[in-house]
Amino acid sequence: MIILDSKAQLTADVIFKVAQSKMQIVNAAKLLNKSRRTIERYLQRYREVGIQFVVHRNTGRSPANKKPDSLKRRVQSLIKTKYYDVNLQHLAELLDLNEGIQVKRETLRAWAHDIHHVKRAKRRHSKVRKRRERMESSGLLLQMDGSPHRWFGDTTSCLIAIIDDATSEIHAEFFESETTLGCLKVMRDYIEQKGLFKVLYVDRAGIFGGPKRCNFSQMQRACDELGIEIIFANSPQGKGRIERAFDTLQDRLVPELRLRNISDMQSANHYLQTVFIPEYWQRTIAVKAKNPAVEFAPVPSHLNLADICVQKEYRKIRNDHTFSYNNKLYVVESPLKHSIAKQSLEIRKQSDGHLTAYFAGRRIAISEVLEPTKQ
Repeated sequence: MIILDSKAQLTADVIFKVAQSKMQIVNAAKLLNKSRRTIERYLQRYREVGIQFVVHRNTGRSPANKKPDSLKRRVQSLIKTKYYDVNLQHLAELLDLNEGIQVKRETLRAWAHDIHHVKRAKRRHSKVRKRRERMESSGLLLQMDGSPHRWFGDTTSCLIAIIDDATSEIHAEFFESETTLGCLKVMRDYIEQKGLFKVLYVDRAGIFGGPKRCNFSQMQRACDELGIEIIFANSPQGKGRIERAFDTLQDRLVPELRLRNISDMQSANHYLQTVFIPEYWQRTIAVKAKNPAVEFAPVPSHLNLADICVQKEYRKIRNDHTFSYNNKLYVVESPLKHSIAKQSLEIRKQSDGHLTAYFAGRRIAISEVLEPTKQ
């Protein structure tokens, strides 16, 4: 029994009339929108097998490139148990790299839809904005921000990143939270690798000298000493380069850390900076600048990054040569010829929390005073 649709029925009727000499081949070709050669082939097949000529010979056959059902079930099981938080493109790469399975993206999409397991992109309603072109040269403008997220393990941590607007080259590091010391460390590490840049593009957070901390921001002070100008974005879309970078990192980096059983910050930073950024980001995301000339400048010899990219605060020395910092009492131990009581002391806090004290540009020794506790 042959069941024909409307198109196949029309083809059969036309070829039947051509076979009975009731219609010319030219008219049949125009009516079916086929070439003369195709009508002649239809006619020849009709004389050989009859009405079955309208049925394609591959009807009921499996495609030659069809993947076996066992492979489909295996991939679907891996999606449910192992790769449940990766997107389709990332899934195809991981299957090829870790499992030795090569499946096209659209095939994976169909298999994932069958088990109702597809990671969809975030959809946000946003205003229409004009696209801003990249900077022409690297080192002209860099964007910096932090992204609190559950990157690894069961606790939330913050990834602080700085990215070049011209090339999308990135440097990032995990911290417990978005702190001033973390931002200073990331900026210092990037300057040590590349050199001094021109402009830092950030949001209006207090860390960078926003409205809440416009007169005592450590980042703003460090940038002033290095000759870097800070520009504040009026909206998150203004610094879209770093925002989209965090979307990509959350989409790609989180599954990679989970698959490698990384749950501590030290291991996460090591994998991020030695494997993920050089092997994936630099090869896939980073681009070439329009102008090959770089705008990075070497750090002048009279500037010491270790003395600039730190948290600096000032305390007044008491008559007994002690001062208070973070609810702790410290005493000046360096031998002094003259009293420096009631003078201002500069306290520098390093990224590891270590304190150093300076007076008139000279380092002095200090120690914490341990008060006796009550019984």
